[in-house]
Amino acid sequence: MSMIRQMEGLKILIIYSFLFCNIRTASTRDAISLGQSIREGETVVSASESFELGFFSPGKSKSRYLGIWFKKIATGTVTWVANRDAPLSDRSGVLSMSRRGNGTALVLLNSTNDIVWSSNIVSRAAQNPVAVLLESGNLVVKEKDGNDNDDPDHFLWQSFDYPSHTLLAGMKLGVNLVTGLNRLMSSWKSADDPARSEYTYGIDPSGVPQAMLKKGSTIRYRAGSWNGLHWTGMPQLQPNPVYTFEFVSNENEVFYRFKLINSSVPTMMVINTIGDVQRFTWMEHTKKWGLFARFSGTILDQCDNYALCGPYASCNIHSDSPDCECLEGFEPKSPGDWYMLDKSGGCGRKTPLNCKHGDGFLKLKTVKVPDTRYAQVDKNIILLECKELCSRNCSCTAYANSDVRGGGSGCLLWFHDLIDIKVLPEIGQDIYVRMAASELVTIIITSILLATGVILLGAIVYIWKKKHRNYGKSARKTPWKTDDRQELYSNEKGSSKEEMELPIFDWKTIVDATDNFSEENKLGEGGFGPVYKGMLIEGQEIAVKRLSKSSGQGVEEFKNEALLIAKLQHRNLVKLLGCCTQRDERVLVYEYLPNKSLDYFIFGSISIYPNLKILSSYKLIVFIFVV
Repeated sequence: MSMIRQMEGLKILIIYSFLFCNIRTASTRDAISLGQSIREGETVVSASESFELGFFSPGKSKSRYLGIWFKKIATGTVTWVANRDAPLSDRSGVLSMSRRGNGTALVLLNSTNDIVWSSNIVSRAAQNPVAVLLESGNLVVKEKDGNDNDDPDHFLWQSFDYPSHTLLAGMKLGVNLVTGLNRLMSSWKSADDPARSEYTYGIDPSGVPQAMLKKGSTIRYRAGSWNGLHWTGMPQLQPNPVYTFEFVSNENEVFYRFKLINSSVPTMMVINTIGDVQRFTWMEHTKKWGLFARFSGTILDQCDNYALCGPYASCNIHSDSPDCECLEGFEPKSPGDWYMLDKSGGCGRKTPLNCKHGDGFLKLKTVKVPDTRYAQVDKNIILLECKELCSRNCSCTAYANSDVRGGGSGCLLWFHDLIDIKVLPEIGQDIYVRMAASELVTIIITSILLATGVILLGAIVYIWKKKHRNYGKSARKTPWKTDDRQELYSNEKGSSKEEMELPIFDWKTIVDATDNFSEENKLGEGGFGPVYKGMLIEGQEIAVKRLSKSSGQGVEEFKNEALLIAKLQHRNLVKLLGCCTQRDERVLVYEYLPNKSLDYFIFGSISIYPNLKILSSYKLIVFIFVV
């Protein structure tokens, strides 16, 4: 979906780069002086021919508009439209510089000499005003002669103060707090109609300023407040080889702008007809605009939908679906709606605040900080002072550093519900949420118990693995697989089965321990197979009974013997250590006792009880016969 949206943006941008049909340039100039004008077929070109001003028709439209476009590079890409909401119906438009009352203005007239569009009337005294198209793409009205005529602060009027759908290098995106001038980007209605649509992108100056995408008056996406490096909800690609940027916020104005590092590599921000804000950079080798970054839009991901999870909840992206979670110490306001996946109602406190008896703060890590329209900032105090300031004000709901550079500085305070929080593990910042002291204690205790449980579980697993790893040098100390276990059942009654679990020795371990069942290691042989002495790799001596393939003992006898010996654990009985059932072999592994077997002492060298267990001669005499 993201790739489709990017291609859609590029497609629309290509359409913005209109074809110059039926334009005959009679003459070009770089300025319009008082009393001069330009008509169809005439243009104004910047000094080094980077930009051009004239009349055009976008896409398939037959209406005419006065606009500015790239000329030398990315020819025809429109960056600004004067009469975007008042198109000319024919080719009779005229742009002139004229006196209006006590001031001066640029005026666009139609065939009946009616004013279709005009710049703001400049009331300041202008002795010799002139309109000039600068190399930046900025159309300005200024004094033709003067010491400060190239100072932007002394321009009488400039197109950069009235962006359309494009933000060029040097343009300010923001608000003049003295005059109220709001410089924001607004998308075209379509590729054929540059009129303002509902989508706008700019800076909301209320509370602590933040960048926002709106559709009409509805917030669609909030990039967040500035944290010294970037908008809190949106990374900035700096350092980068294309541009630098700055954010300014003072008592007079608040704005964002970028500047080109290399003027021969133009870049621009564009808000397209579907509400995506994207940055494009000109790729000279392909002669096309390349998508450099996508800033906002109908959405970066689902969590970027403004206030998707409601107040006091955070949004985290898992795979392709958003996951809303109440902050610790909070619970869904409407559990029914919440669990039916309508989480817009958000969460409420489990325990009400009690400011007089003291509240605490819970640290919420690496997030896009909440909406700051009802927040305040103090850039001159540290985080500890910020905490104290929030603690003393019972209306304060959270605090954080306002600047994350150099370990953090400044103070950001919230005085409203915390809305639009998104988990950002890579670029997020920490925020401290006010919590009832009793709730905070509960959370701390729960966290300690959980952490202790995790540590204990980890220790148990570690010890278990270490124990089995050491013994596993000679045997696999894991329960038998189902297929193996099925051969060690006995006394089936109905559907119940008695299951054995013994250590499993692999065949190679048995072969190595007995020197491949060498005659030198053979202890004896009975009717059901030979018994060998062996030694495991860690030095433990063993006795290995190998069931003869030609013996009369079958599977039942083998499993009965294994089950019986394993269950009869006694200090006077030899211990069954495990078994091996690999290939078609059936092997039992016992502890080795060096004093021969009881039948030797009773009957001599002839063994008439081949299944008599190996006992120490000084131990209690116990007979076990396995039939």
